[in-house]
Amino acid sequence: MTETPTPSDAHEFGFSTEQVHAGYLGEGGYGARITPLYLSAGFIFDDFEHAKARFAGTDLGYVYSRINNPTNAAVEKVLADLEHGVGATLVGSGQAAATVSLLSVLKAGDHFLSAPSIYEGTRALFRGNFARFGIEVEFVENPNDPDDWHRRVRDNTRLFFGEAIPNPKNDLIDIEAIATAAHEHDVPFAIDSTVPTPYLLRPIDYGADIVFHSTSKFLAGHGNSIGGVVIDAGRFDWAAHPDKYPHLHQPIVEDDADGVTWIDKFGAKANFAFARAVVAGRFGTSLSPFNAFLVQQGVETLSLRLERHTRNALAIATWLEQQPEVASVDYPGLPSNPFHALAQKYYPRGAGSVFAFTLSGGEEAAKALYDAVEVFTRMTHIGDVRSLILHPPTTTHSKLSQAERDRAGIHPGLIRLSVGIEDVEDLLADLDRAFRVLRGETPPSLRGEGGDAELTPADGL
Repeated sequence: MTETPTPSDAHEFGFSTEQVHAGYLGEGGYGARITPLYLSAGFIFDDFEHAKARFAGTDLGYVYSRINNPTNAAVEKVLADLEHGVGATLVGSGQAAATVSLLSVLKAGDHFLSAPSIYEGTRALFRGNFARFGIEVEFVENPNDPDDWHRRVRDNTRLFFGEAIPNPKNDLIDIEAIATAAHEHDVPFAIDSTVPTPYLLRPIDYGADIVFHSTSKFLAGHGNSIGGVVIDAGRFDWAAHPDKYPHLHQPIVEDDADGVTWIDKFGAKANFAFARAVVAGRFGTSLSPFNAFLVQQGVETLSLRLERHTRNALAIATWLEQQPEVASVDYPGLPSNPFHALAQKYYPRGAGSVFAFTLSGGEEAAKALYDAVEVFTRMTHIGDVRSLILHPPTTTHSKLSQAERDRAGIHPGLIRLSVGIEDVEDLLADLDRAFRVLRGETPPSLRGEGGDAELTPADGL
Protein backbone atom coordinates (compact mmCIF):
# COMPACT_ATOMS: atom_id res chain seq x y z
CA MET A 1 0.00 0.00 0.00
CA THR A 2 1.38 3.42 -0.97
CA GLU A 3 1.75 5.81 1.93
CA THR A 4 0.54 9.40 1.66
CA PRO A 5 3.54 11.76 1.71
CA THR A 6 3.85 13.93 4.81
CA PRO A 7 4.55 17.65 4.39
CA SER A 8 8.21 17.03 5.22
CA ASP A 9 8.78 14.51 2.40
CA ALA A 10 6.35 15.91 -0.18
CA HIS A 11 7.85 16.96 -3.49
CA GLU A 12 8.93 20.60 -3.63
CA PHE A 13 7.83 22.20 -6.88
CA GLY A 14 10.00 24.65 -8.76
CA PHE A 15 9.13 28.31 -9.18
CA SER A 16 7.95 28.01 -12.78
CA THR A 17 5.59 25.17 -11.86
CA GLU A 18 4.23 27.08 -8.87
CA GLN A 19 3.57 30.23 -10.87
CA VAL A 20 1.35 28.25 -13.26
CA HIS A 21 -0.43 25.91 -10.83
CA ALA A 22 -0.58 27.55 -7.38
CA GLY A 23 -3.94 29.10 -6.55
CA TYR A 24 -6.00 26.98 -8.95
CA LEU A 25 -8.62 25.00 -7.03
CA GLY A 26 -10.73 23.87 -9.95
CA GLU A 27 -13.90 25.34 -11.42
CA GLY A 28 -17.06 23.32 -10.89
CA GLY A 29 -19.34 25.03 -13.38
CA TYR A 30 -17.95 24.13 -16.81
CA GLY A 31 -14.47 22.75 -16.21
CA ALA A 32 -12.46 25.86 -17.14
CA ARG A 33 -8.74 25.24 -16.65
CA ILE A 34 -7.94 28.84 -15.70
CA THR A 35 -9.74 30.68 -12.93
CA PRO A 36 -12.73 32.44 -14.52
CA LEU A 37 -13.24 36.17 -14.36
CA TYR A 38 -16.00 36.75 -11.82
CA LEU A 39 -17.35 40.22 -12.63
CA SER A 40 -19.92 40.32 -9.86
CA ALA A 41 -20.27 42.98 -7.17
CA GLY A 42 -22.01 40.59 -4.77
CA PHE A 43 -22.76 36.90 -4.26
CA ILE A 44 -26.11 35.17 -3.67
CA PHE A 45 -27.17 33.88 -0.25
CA ASP A 46 -29.32 30.73 -0.27
CA ASP A 47 -31.45 31.83 2.66
CA PHE A 48 -31.53 33.83 5.92
CA GLU A 49 -29.19 31.51 7.81
CA HIS A 50 -26.75 31.35 4.88
CA ALA A 51 -26.41 35.16 4.85
CA LYS A 52 -26.00 35.22 8.62
CA ALA A 53 -23.25 32.58 8.47
CA ARG A 54 -21.38 34.42 5.73
CA PHE A 55 -21.26 37.63 7.74
CA ALA A 56 -20.36 35.76 10.93
CA GLY A 57 -17.45 34.08 9.17
CA THR A 58 -18.64 30.56 9.93
CA ASP A 59 -19.30 30.07 6.21
CA LEU A 60 -16.17 31.06 4.29
CA GLY A 61 -17.92 31.86 1.03
CA TYR A 62 -17.97 35.22 -0.72
CA VAL A 63 -20.06 38.22 0.29
CA TYR A 64 -19.04 41.29 -1.68
CA SER A 65 -16.19 41.95 -4.13
CA ARG A 66 -14.87 44.90 -2.14
CA ILE A 67 -14.00 42.36 0.54
CA ASN A 68 -13.11 39.35 -1.63
CA ASN A 69 -13.79 37.78 -4.99
CA PRO A 70 -13.02 34.28 -6.36
CA THR A 71 -10.80 35.64 -9.15
CA ASN A 72 -8.86 37.79 -6.71
CA ALA A 73 -8.60 34.96 -4.18
CA ALA A 74 -6.91 32.66 -6.71
CA VAL A 75 -4.32 35.32 -7.53
CA GLU A 76 -3.76 36.06 -3.84
CA LYS A 77 -3.09 32.37 -3.22
CA VAL A 78 -0.45 32.10 -5.93
CA LEU A 79 1.31 35.30 -4.85
CA ALA A 80 1.33 34.25 -1.19
CA ASP A 81 2.77 30.87 -2.16
CA LEU A 82 5.44 32.37 -4.43
CA GLU A 83 6.54 34.74 -1.63
CA HIS A 84 6.44 32.03 1.07
CA GLY A 85 3.83 34.05 2.96
CA VAL A 86 0.70 32.99 4.85
CA GLY A 87 -1.71 35.28 3.02
CA ALA A 88 -2.00 38.04 0.45
CA THR A 89 -4.41 40.91 -0.16
CA LEU A 90 -4.82 42.45 -3.61
CA VAL A 91 -5.39 46.20 -3.67
CA GLY A 92 -5.97 48.85 -6.31
CA SER A 93 -2.39 50.06 -6.83
CA GLY A 94 1.17 49.92 -5.54
CA GLN A 95 0.46 53.10 -3.57
CA ALA A 96 -2.51 51.38 -1.97
CA ALA A 97 -0.25 48.43 -1.11
CA ALA A 98 2.21 50.75 0.65
CA THR A 99 -0.65 52.41 2.53
CA VAL A 100 -2.32 49.18 3.64
CA SER A 101 1.01 47.56 4.60
CA LEU A 102 2.02 50.30 6.97
CA LEU A 103 -1.33 51.47 8.30
CA SER A 104 -2.02 47.91 9.44
CA VAL A 105 0.82 48.47 11.93
CA LEU A 106 1.09 52.23 12.53
CA LYS A 107 -1.23 54.67 14.28
CA ALA A 108 -1.18 58.33 15.29
CA GLY A 109 1.78 59.04 17.56
CA ASP A 110 3.95 56.28 16.11
CA HIS A 111 7.42 56.67 14.62
CA PHE A 112 9.00 54.44 11.98
CA LEU A 113 12.36 54.21 10.24
CA SER A 114 12.90 54.03 6.49
CA ALA A 115 15.85 53.45 4.22
CA PRO A 116 16.58 56.71 2.37
CA SER A 117 16.40 55.46 -1.21
CA ILE A 118 12.77 54.65 -1.95
CA TYR A 119 10.17 55.32 -4.65
CA GLU A 120 9.28 59.02 -4.70
CA GLY A 121 5.55 58.29 -4.49
CA THR A 122 6.17 56.38 -1.26
CA ARG A 123 8.36 59.16 0.11
CA ALA A 124 5.59 61.69 -0.55
CA LEU A 125 3.07 59.36 1.12
CA PHE A 126 5.23 59.14 4.23
CA ARG A 127 6.17 62.81 4.48
CA GLY A 128 2.80 64.23 3.47
CA ASN A 129 -0.16 61.94 4.10
CA PHE A 130 1.22 59.92 7.02
CA ALA A 131 2.40 63.12 8.70
CA ARG A 132 -1.20 64.40 8.59
CA PHE A 133 -2.23 61.21 10.44
CA GLY A 134 0.31 61.94 13.17
CA ILE A 135 2.76 59.25 12.01
CA GLU A 136 6.40 60.32 11.81
CA VAL A 137 8.96 58.88 9.40
CA GLU A 138 12.71 59.18 9.93
CA PHE A 139 15.12 58.32 7.11
CA VAL A 140 18.26 56.38 7.99
CA GLU A 141 21.36 57.88 6.38
CA ASN A 142 23.42 54.67 6.14
CA PRO A 143 20.90 51.84 5.73
CA ASN A 144 23.50 49.08 5.46
CA ASP A 145 24.98 50.01 8.83
CA PRO A 146 22.77 48.32 11.47
CA ASP A 147 24.05 50.76 14.10
CA ASP A 148 22.44 53.63 12.20
CA TRP A 149 19.07 51.91 12.59
CA HIS A 150 19.71 51.02 16.23
CA ARG A 151 20.62 54.53 17.34
CA ARG A 152 17.46 56.05 15.81
CA VAL A 153 15.00 53.74 17.56
CA ARG A 154 12.70 55.51 20.02
CA ASP A 155 10.16 54.33 22.56
CA ASN A 156 7.41 54.85 19.94
CA THR A 157 9.23 53.25 16.98
CA ARG A 158 6.95 50.59 15.53
CA LEU A 159 8.35 49.49 12.14
CA PHE A 160 11.39 49.43 9.83
CA PHE A 161 10.92 49.93 6.08
CA GLY A 162 13.04 49.56 2.95
CA GLU A 163 12.90 48.97 -0.79
CA ALA A 164 14.54 45.85 -2.20
CA ILE A 165 15.94 47.34 -5.43
CA PRO A 166 15.52 51.11 -5.19
CA ASN A 167 14.39 52.91 -8.31
CA PRO A 168 16.33 54.37 -10.09
CA LYS A 169 19.73 54.21 -8.35
CA ASN A 170 19.80 50.50 -7.43
CA ASP A 171 21.55 51.26 -4.13
CA LEU A 172 20.75 47.88 -2.59
CA ILE A 173 19.98 47.31 1.07
CA ASP A 174 21.18 44.41 3.20
CA ILE A 175 17.76 42.87 3.84
CA GLU A 176 18.84 40.28 6.37
CA ALA A 177 20.82 42.78 8.44
CA ILE A 178 17.93 45.27 8.58
CA ALA A 179 15.40 42.56 9.45
CA THR A 180 17.67 41.37 12.25
CA ALA A 181 18.01 44.91 13.58
CA ALA A 182 14.24 45.37 13.53
CA HIS A 183 13.63 42.15 15.40
CA GLU A 184 16.19 43.09 18.05
CA HIS A 185 13.85 45.98 18.86
CA ASP A 186 10.71 43.82 18.60
CA VAL A 187 9.34 45.64 15.55
CA PRO A 188 8.48 44.23 12.09
CA PHE A 189 10.35 44.91 8.87
CA ALA A 190 8.26 45.80 5.80
CA ILE A 191 9.72 45.87 2.30
CA ASP A 192 8.70 46.98 -1.18
CA SER A 193 9.84 44.16 -3.48
CA THR A 194 8.25 45.39 -6.70
CA VAL A 195 11.37 45.44 -8.88
CA PRO A 196 12.82 41.98 -8.14
CA THR A 197 9.49 40.08 -7.82
CA PRO A 198 9.52 36.73 -5.97
CA TYR A 199 11.40 35.18 -8.90
CA LEU A 200 14.56 37.15 -8.12
CA LEU A 201 14.04 37.62 -4.38
CA ARG A 202 11.87 36.25 -1.59
CA PRO A 203 12.38 38.76 1.25
CA ILE A 204 10.51 36.63 3.78
CA ASP A 205 13.31 34.05 3.49
CA TYR A 206 15.67 36.75 4.78
CA GLY A 207 13.50 37.87 7.69
CA ALA A 208 11.02 40.37 6.22
CA ASP A 209 7.61 40.37 7.92
CA ILE A 210 5.50 42.26 5.36
CA VAL A 211 6.15 42.35 1.61
CA PHE A 212 4.32 44.44 -0.93
CA HIS A 213 4.39 44.94 -4.69
CA SER A 214 2.98 47.16 -7.33
CA THR A 215 1.49 44.39 -9.47
CA SER A 216 1.25 46.96 -12.27
CA LYS A 217 4.91 46.31 -12.97
CA PHE A 218 6.59 42.93 -13.54
CA LEU A 219 3.90 40.73 -12.00
CA ALA A 220 1.30 41.77 -14.57
CA GLY A 221 4.14 42.58 -16.93
CA HIS A 222 2.35 43.96 -19.96
CA GLY A 223 1.60 47.54 -18.96
CA ASN A 224 -2.14 46.92 -19.10
CA SER A 225 -3.35 47.17 -15.50
CA ILE A 226 -2.84 48.96 -12.19
CA GLY A 227 -2.76 47.00 -8.95
CA GLY A 228 -0.91 46.09 -5.78
CA VAL A 229 -0.56 43.25 -3.31
CA VAL A 230 0.36 42.94 0.38
CA ILE A 231 1.81 39.64 1.65
CA ASP A 232 2.24 38.74 5.32
CA ALA A 233 4.96 36.36 6.48
CA GLY A 234 2.95 35.21 9.51
CA ARG A 235 6.11 35.04 11.62
CA PHE A 236 6.19 38.20 13.71
CA ASP A 237 5.03 37.62 17.29
CA TRP A 238 2.30 40.25 17.51
CA ALA A 239 0.86 38.54 20.59
CA ALA A 240 4.00 39.31 22.61
CA HIS A 241 3.66 43.08 22.25
CA PRO A 242 0.22 44.32 23.36
CA ASP A 243 1.77 47.65 24.36
CA LYS A 244 3.16 48.31 20.86
CA TYR A 245 0.30 46.88 18.78
CA PRO A 246 -2.81 47.27 20.96
CA HIS A 247 -5.22 47.23 18.00
CA LEU A 248 -4.58 43.50 17.52
CA HIS A 249 -5.36 42.86 21.19
CA GLN A 250 -8.72 44.61 21.10
CA PRO A 251 -12.05 42.84 20.44
CA ILE A 252 -12.83 42.37 16.77
CA VAL A 253 -16.42 43.39 17.46
CA GLU A 254 -16.80 46.32 19.84
CA ASP A 255 -18.82 45.48 22.98
CA ASP A 256 -18.64 41.79 22.07
CA ALA A 257 -19.52 39.82 25.20
CA ASP A 258 -16.87 37.22 24.43
CA GLY A 259 -14.20 39.88 23.74
CA VAL A 260 -12.52 37.81 21.01
CA THR A 261 -9.46 39.73 19.74
CA TRP A 262 -7.59 39.55 16.45
CA ILE A 263 -4.82 37.65 18.25
CA ASP A 264 -7.34 35.23 19.78
CA LYS A 265 -8.98 34.42 16.46
CA PHE A 266 -6.13 34.58 13.99
CA GLY A 267 -2.92 34.02 15.98
CA ALA A 268 0.17 34.56 13.78
CA LYS A 269 -2.11 35.81 10.96
CA ALA A 270 -3.62 38.57 13.13
CA ASN A 271 -1.92 41.42 11.29
CA PHE A 272 -2.83 39.92 7.92
CA ALA A 273 -6.49 39.63 8.96
CA PHE A 274 -6.56 43.16 10.37
CA ALA A 275 -4.91 44.63 7.26
CA ARG A 276 -7.39 42.88 5.02
CA ALA A 277 -10.61 43.51 6.92
CA VAL A 278 -10.05 46.84 8.64
CA VAL A 279 -7.54 48.74 6.50
CA ALA A 280 -8.08 47.47 2.95
CA GLY A 281 -11.73 46.60 3.49
CA ARG A 282 -12.80 49.87 5.07
CA PHE A 283 -10.64 52.19 2.99
CA GLY A 284 -12.03 50.41 -0.08
CA THR A 285 -8.71 49.71 -1.79
CA SER A 286 -9.99 46.59 -3.57
CA LEU A 287 -8.64 45.56 -6.96
CA SER A 288 -11.15 44.95 -9.74
CA PRO A 289 -11.49 41.26 -10.70
CA PHE A 290 -10.64 42.20 -14.29
CA ASN A 291 -7.26 43.60 -13.25
CA ALA A 292 -6.71 40.59 -10.98
CA PHE A 293 -7.30 38.36 -14.00
CA LEU A 294 -4.65 40.28 -15.94
CA VAL A 295 -2.21 39.84 -13.05
CA GLN A 296 -2.93 36.12 -13.06
CA GLN A 297 -2.11 35.90 -16.76
CA GLY A 298 1.12 37.81 -16.22
CA VAL A 299 2.31 35.73 -13.27
CA GLU A 300 2.10 32.52 -15.33
CA THR A 301 5.07 33.69 -17.44
CA LEU A 302 6.94 35.62 -14.74
CA SER A 303 10.07 33.48 -14.64
CA LEU A 304 10.39 33.39 -18.43
CA ARG A 305 10.09 37.16 -18.68
CA LEU A 306 12.42 37.94 -15.77
CA GLU A 307 15.13 35.71 -17.22
CA ARG A 308 15.05 37.77 -20.43
CA HIS A 309 14.63 41.10 -18.63
CA THR A 310 17.70 40.58 -16.47
CA ARG A 311 19.85 39.10 -19.24
CA ASN A 312 19.09 42.05 -21.48
CA ALA A 313 19.70 44.54 -18.66
CA LEU A 314 23.14 43.17 -17.87
CA ALA A 315 24.15 43.29 -21.54
CA ILE A 316 22.97 46.90 -21.88
CA ALA A 317 24.57 48.02 -18.60
CA THR A 318 27.86 46.46 -19.71
CA TRP A 319 27.65 48.28 -23.05
CA LEU A 320 26.77 51.61 -21.45
CA GLU A 321 29.72 51.37 -19.07
CA GLN A 322 32.02 51.40 -22.12
CA GLN A 323 30.62 54.61 -23.65
CA PRO A 324 32.81 57.72 -23.10
CA GLU A 325 29.80 59.99 -22.56
CA VAL A 326 28.58 57.91 -19.59
CA ALA A 327 29.83 59.06 -16.19
CA SER A 328 28.29 56.16 -14.23
CA VAL A 329 25.99 53.15 -14.55
CA ASP A 330 23.89 52.26 -11.51
CA TYR A 331 23.51 48.54 -12.08
CA PRO A 332 24.58 46.19 -9.24
CA GLY A 333 25.01 43.30 -11.66
CA LEU A 334 28.24 44.94 -12.85
CA PRO A 335 31.39 43.87 -10.97
CA SER A 336 32.43 47.53 -10.78
CA ASN A 337 29.26 48.52 -8.89
CA PRO A 338 29.64 49.18 -5.13
CA PHE A 339 26.56 47.02 -4.43
CA HIS A 340 27.76 44.04 -6.46
CA ALA A 341 28.47 41.89 -3.39
CA LEU A 342 24.89 42.39 -2.13
CA ALA A 343 23.58 41.57 -5.61
CA GLN A 344 25.49 38.28 -5.58
CA LYS A 345 24.00 37.39 -2.19
CA TYR A 346 20.38 38.37 -2.77
CA TYR A 347 19.98 38.25 -6.56
CA PRO A 348 21.86 35.24 -7.96
CA ARG A 349 19.31 34.96 -10.80
CA GLY A 350 19.92 38.56 -11.89
CA ALA A 351 19.92 42.07 -10.45
CA GLY A 352 16.70 43.23 -12.06
CA SER A 353 16.19 45.33 -15.16
CA VAL A 354 15.42 48.85 -13.93
CA PHE A 355 18.47 51.05 -13.55
CA ALA A 356 19.91 54.47 -14.28
CA PHE A 357 22.98 55.82 -16.01
CA THR A 358 24.31 59.37 -15.94
CA LEU A 359 25.61 61.30 -18.91
CA SER A 360 28.46 63.69 -18.21
CA GLY A 361 26.87 66.25 -20.56
CA GLY A 362 24.00 66.97 -18.18
CA GLU A 363 20.39 67.71 -19.11
CA GLU A 364 21.13 68.76 -22.71
CA ALA A 365 22.89 65.46 -23.38
CA ALA A 366 20.04 63.55 -21.73
CA LYS A 367 17.49 65.40 -23.88
CA ALA A 368 19.36 64.63 -27.10
CA LEU A 369 19.63 60.93 -26.32
CA TYR A 370 16.08 60.66 -24.95
CA ASP A 371 14.56 62.19 -28.07
CA ALA A 372 16.66 60.01 -30.40
CA VAL A 373 15.53 56.53 -29.31
CA GLU A 374 13.17 54.57 -31.57
CA VAL A 375 12.75 51.20 -29.86
CA PHE A 376 12.73 52.35 -26.23
CA THR A 377 9.35 53.89 -25.34
CA ARG A 378 9.32 57.30 -23.65
CA MET A 379 6.91 56.88 -20.71
CA THR A 380 6.69 56.72 -16.93
CA HIS A 381 6.36 53.07 -15.99
CA ILE A 382 8.61 50.10 -15.27
CA GLY A 383 8.33 46.34 -15.56
CA ASP A 384 6.77 46.31 -19.01
CA VAL A 385 7.68 43.74 -21.67
CA ARG A 386 8.58 46.84 -23.73
CA SER A 387 11.79 48.73 -22.93
CA LEU A 388 11.09 52.16 -21.44
CA ILE A 389 13.16 55.32 -20.96
CA LEU A 390 12.62 58.33 -18.68
CA HIS A 391 14.49 61.40 -17.43
CA PRO A 392 13.77 61.40 -13.65
CA PRO A 393 15.21 64.88 -12.85
CA THR A 394 12.47 66.55 -14.93
CA THR A 395 9.69 64.01 -14.29
CA THR A 396 9.40 61.62 -11.33
CA HIS A 397 11.87 63.58 -9.14
CA SER A 398 11.05 67.08 -10.40
CA LYS A 399 9.17 68.02 -7.20
CA LEU A 400 12.32 67.56 -5.11
CA SER A 401 14.61 70.49 -4.45
CA GLN A 402 17.94 70.55 -6.26
CA ALA A 403 19.67 69.82 -2.96
CA GLU A 404 17.47 66.75 -2.41
CA ARG A 405 18.16 65.52 -5.95
CA ASP A 406 21.89 66.01 -5.43
CA ARG A 407 21.80 64.01 -2.20
CA ALA A 408 19.92 61.21 -3.95
CA GLY A 409 22.32 61.19 -6.91
CA ILE A 410 19.60 62.31 -9.33
CA HIS A 411 21.90 64.48 -11.43
CA PRO A 412 20.79 66.43 -14.54
CA GLY A 413 22.25 63.86 -16.92
CA LEU A 414 20.59 60.83 -15.28
CA ILE A 415 18.42 58.61 -17.46
CA ARG A 416 16.40 55.62 -16.22
CA LEU A 417 15.86 52.50 -18.27
CA SER A 418 13.36 49.71 -17.71
CA VAL A 419 14.76 47.03 -19.98
CA GLY A 420 12.17 44.84 -21.71
CA ILE A 421 12.23 41.47 -23.42
CA GLU A 422 12.96 42.56 -26.99
CA ASP A 423 15.98 41.14 -28.85
CA VAL A 424 18.94 42.70 -27.09
CA GLU A 425 20.70 43.34 -30.40
CA ASP A 426 17.85 45.67 -31.36
CA LEU A 427 17.97 47.49 -28.05
CA LEU A 428 21.72 47.99 -28.38
CA ALA A 429 21.30 49.18 -31.96
CA ASP A 430 18.74 51.73 -30.73
CA LEU A 431 21.04 53.03 -28.00
CA ASP A 432 24.02 53.05 -30.35
CA ARG A 433 22.07 55.18 -32.82
CA ALA A 434 20.95 57.54 -30.02
CA PHE A 435 24.55 57.96 -28.85
CA ARG A 436 25.55 58.75 -32.42
CA VAL A 437 22.92 61.49 -32.44
CA LEU A 438 24.33 62.73 -29.13
CA ARG A 439 27.74 62.94 -30.80
CA GLY A 440 26.37 65.16 -33.55
CA GLU A 441 25.93 62.54 -36.25
CA THR A 442 22.78 62.03 -38.36
CA PRO A 443 22.37 58.25 -38.55
CA PRO A 444 19.45 56.78 -40.52
CA SER A 445 16.32 55.63 -38.73
CA LEU A 446 16.30 52.00 -37.64
CA ARG A 447 12.76 51.76 -38.98
CA GLY A 448 13.47 53.15 -42.44
CA GLU A 449 11.30 55.80 -44.00
CA GLY A 450 8.03 56.75 -42.32
CA GLY A 451 8.65 55.23 -38.90
CA ASP A 452 5.78 53.47 -37.15
CA ALA A 453 3.58 56.42 -36.20
CA GLU A 454 1.06 55.94 -39.03
CA LEU A 455 -2.39 54.46 -38.42
CA THR A 456 -2.75 50.75 -39.13
CA PRO A 457 -4.48 50.47 -42.52
CA ALA A 458 -7.75 48.57 -42.88
CA ASP A 459 -6.39 45.97 -45.30
CA GLY A 460 -8.81 44.20 -47.60
CA LEU A 461 -11.54 46.84 -47.60
